[in-house]
Amino acid sequence: MTTTLTFSFTHRPLHPFAHDYQHGDSEPWHQHDCAQLLHSLSGVVRVDTAAGCWVVPPGRGVWLPAGTQHAIRITGSVAARTLFIDPLARADLPASCQIVQITPLLRELIVAAFDLTQEYAPGSRDERIYELILDEIRAMPVLPFHLPEPQSAAFRQLCEQIRAEPGLSWSSAQSASLTNMSERTLNRHFQQQTGLSYGEWVRRARLLAALLRLAQGQSVLRVALDLGYGSHSAFTAMFRRVMGVSPSDYFRESSL
Repeated sequence: MTTTLTFSFTHRPLHPFAHDYQHGDSEPWHQHDCAQLLHSLSGVVRVDTAAGCWVVPPGRGVWLPAGTQHAIRITGSVAARTLFIDPLARADLPASCQIVQITPLLRELIVAAFDLTQEYAPGSRDERIYELILDEIRAMPVLPFHLPEPQSAAFRQLCEQIRAEPGLSWSSAQSASLTNMSERTLNRHFQQQTGLSYGEWVRRARLLAALLRLAQGQSVLRVALDLGYGSHSAFTAMFRRVMGVSPSDYFRESSL
């Protein structure tokens, strides 16, 4: 059973909400009658939807359109700052789930939203801040921290196996054998069902697994070896290529 949580937007277009989670916390399947931007200041949040798995690294956010059924799992200590947004506030708010970059300006605007009044005069400072928040939400850069869920039962089972043991090699030839199809057929149908090549899906699964493990305080070397990388440097090179910084620098910057 999915719970629906409702909000009133009589006076303002969004409601800010702050909540701190402990490692291992979770929220069961639920949905909101409004859009939601969940921003994680620390720790890692995993959001599951019918469309797949979304992992929110520290300093980033997840956008959930109104009515999206989802469940949440917490890794590390998470300081979450959330905006619940009237889906009618703007006609061009994002229409799909997304992991997004929270710009420095938007981060400060989210903080400022907690001090805004619910009722305000037209043209006032409070109204301009609300409108600027909505402008920034429309321009949020999208990040590749989503694992799309395939439709077929065979591919779903394969993806569950990969997520359970991401450190194995998982070559397309091996996976084709497991699913009783040719390697070419596997690659073609996997791309059709997920929008990602099979190899890219596996690489992304390993990156998301790395983010969860690093958030638990595991060493970079241990994470690298557990996920099948031959060395600390090989893993760091992959992480830097995708994230722009090394693993240690990324989590250090996110905690500032």
